[in-house]
Amino acid sequence: MGRTGARKGPRTHVCTPREAAVKELFGKLADGTEIHRWSLENGGTRLKVLSYGGIVQSLEIPDTRGRHANVSLGFAALEDYVASSPYFGALIGRYGNRMADGAFTLDGEAYRVNVNDGDNSLHGGAQGFDKHVWDVEAFTSGSDVGLILRHTSADGEMGYPGTLRTKVTYTLTRHGDWRIDYEATTDKATVVNLTSHVYWNLAGEGNGSVYDHELEIAASRYTPVDSGLIPTGEPAEVAGTPFDFRRTKSIGEDIREADQQLVYSQGFDHNWVLDKGVTAEPEHIATLRDPSSGRTLKIATTEPGVQFYSGNFLDGTLVGTGGHLYRQGDALCLETQHFPDSPNQPSFPSTTLRPGQTYRSTTIHSFGV
Repeated sequence: MGRTGARKGPRTHVCTPREAAVKELFGKLADGTEIHRWSLENGGTRLKVLSYGGIVQSLEIPDTRGRHANVSLGFAALEDYVASSPYFGALIGRYGNRMADGAFTLDGEAYRVNVNDGDNSLHGGAQGFDKHVWDVEAFTSGSDVGLILRHTSADGEMGYPGTLRTKVTYTLTRHGDWRIDYEATTDKATVVNLTSHVYWNLAGEGNGSVYDHELEIAASRYTPVDSGLIPTGEPAEVAGTPFDFRRTKSIGEDIREADQQLVYSQGFDHNWVLDKGVTAEPEHIATLRDPSSGRTLKIATTEPGVQFYSGNFLDGTLVGTGGHLYRQGDALCLETQHFPDSPNQPSFPSTTLRPGQTYRSTTIHSFGV
């Protein structure tokens, strides 16, 4: 996990929305709170972000013929995000992924956090960062444009200690890359694991299964899980298993193999232990390609892990932005992160943040054909 002294983000100046982004009313919450949508475009990439949950509502990139398509799953209406979203496009915190039994001990003190996934806590609890309204402002930095999102989480929120002040910067570069810079500080020792939960389908959302997408992950190990999808604590080699993506292969190639790990999660829903470990600067860790459109996504990160989720629990009950039902395997997630349940796993890289330290993490998504 990045700390004070790691790389810093680009120098920016806050500007009027007209210079960097178009702001519009997207809807209102039940209490009357207005939710806005910000639209940005740069380098051929078009990005739409909501102040609710920091959600990426749409991300459009061109194919080999220059035709744009929205490659992220989402909804057309705010009400759907509030009522039934499986974290489509959201900022995740305080703690991304699962925590066993909603409990951890820090500096000898036991904490109980909100349980919302069977016996476990998932993505920060029932009212995680994905359910909060973020303060958003547009900026320009040279030829780049972007948004600065801020949220303060009160001491004790969802059971987590410390007042956590979080700043997330979305940048669209002149090359069309989407960069995310995360920062956070606390006034009391706590645990933090921030990530983004975009569901990718490079053929375009609503265009069916991603099982023909080709994926490569620079990881020789992954963290096996129990039936509750909590890591058992001992990383395992991917060699000779369906989890070996060191060389490019289609997602569907091994997803039906009779492997107990695939049975537990009905597909892939595991943390890959990246060979590079924690780094001060983002390093390339994964490449995704859709053969039909030619679109590619390359991911670089400072984080030590990535959660690859193959959309196993999409069940045909959700209607997306394009008016199509989302079914199992219609998208995948590549969530850069520290490992699930790290506060309860001493051998995993630490997710502890203390007063005077600054959490920093960066992930860059580069698109091409």
